[in-house]
Amino acid sequence: MPCIAAQFFGPEEKTLPTHTLEAIRPAPAPDSDIDPIAGNRVELQLLTTLKCNLKCTYCSLGVGEVLGSQTELKYDIDQLAAFVEKHLAGKEIYVTFYGGEPTLNQKMMQQVMRRFPEFRYQLQTNGTLLDDLPDWMLARFSNILVSIDGGEQTTDDYRGRGIWRKVIRNLGHIHERVGGTITARVTWGNPDTSFEELDELATAIEAVDYLYWQFVADEMYGGDSLEKRKAVLVRLIDKFFSRTDTLYPLVPLMGIVRNKVLPTRGRELYAGLTQCRVSTHLVNVMPNGEIFPCPDMMYAAEMKMGEIQSNWLKKSPLQPTTSMPCEGCEAFSWCRCNCMKNLYLGYVKNDERYRRNVVEPICELVKFIGREVDRHDPHGWFSRLALSVRKQITDAEIYEYVEIMP
Repeated sequence: MPCIAAQFFGPEEKTLPTHTLEAIRPAPAPDSDIDPIAGNRVELQLLTTLKCNLKCTYCSLGVGEVLGSQTELKYDIDQLAAFVEKHLAGKEIYVTFYGGEPTLNQKMMQQVMRRFPEFRYQLQTNGTLLDDLPDWMLARFSNILVSIDGGEQTTDDYRGRGIWRKVIRNLGHIHERVGGTITARVTWGNPDTSFEELDELATAIEAVDYLYWQFVADEMYGGDSLEKRKAVLVRLIDKFFSRTDTLYPLVPLMGIVRNKVLPTRGRELYAGLTQCRVSTHLVNVMPNGEIFPCPDMMYAAEMKMGEIQSNWLKKSPLQPTTSMPCEGCEAFSWCRCNCMKNLYLGYVKNDERYRRNVVEPICELVKFIGREVDRHDPHGWFSRLALSVRKQITDAEIYEYVEIMP
């Protein structure tokens, strides 16, 4: 019987150097009675391939020569099922298909969705191939995260000419066939990204249900960059609080307001740890079967926490530490550490340049958001909300699929 993995891929186009492969394959950890997953939910993030059909200038998978390094699946569906049965039994599982560009391996996606019909599913995609997915798959997605960088010029500058129009056209074609929501995922890199660009994604493009942004984890905060971003944030926050009968669907602001008004919600799904999920219940499986907590740190040998083929899993090594200044920060009660990768590089690895040029500027922006939110009296605003809008703030399913903090 042929290997199932061989049906998903052709020959590998590129492999990691031998010394790199050896570095990221430490010996399996012994079994432990301690559950490595905090709580009763787990996000099984499956990288279908590390190949991508675009070359976005800021892609974090380029670090450590990860991007494009694995185009062939090294485990099969039965090995995945055995891993799920041993380590994730009894938990509510939702799968995120990730890459590279995950839709380049549509066969693997279909195999998983048919084998595990009881799971929830999310797709994180650049959106260029969405029109190739069959209706039954689209109907099964609880959320589709579509990477887009703002308006047409900003997106095309990062991703290539014509990409913005192609993605928007695809979203219009598939929106009515998607079972759940479509979320525009913006990596806010360009400091000249305007309020109008983000506002259009949030409200003017009918095929988009939510806008979610992250501040780019790169050295793009010099000069007047922070002040430009703050000016845009002021306008976004003003518009967010301008109405009580309908929701301005910006996920980071929704999450921050929820955490300020109902602080227990900011802790309940994450065991009181970071809301990016990498410390608690994110199982990030590479095409070769190795498991890491954070998709941006798959190059770091010390981050390996399991493997599908040998069927082992240990607690995420990416945990808050006393070297991180979060607990003394004004934002801690509602921010809950934001990005653990940034904190790890800045304070555990003690990368002073990264801390100064990336971590600290992002933290400044997050604190600025909190102060601007407080200026609008979030408790009073929440008390005036229509009940349907209040429920969206408190219970939106989208919180499980994205990092609530920017």
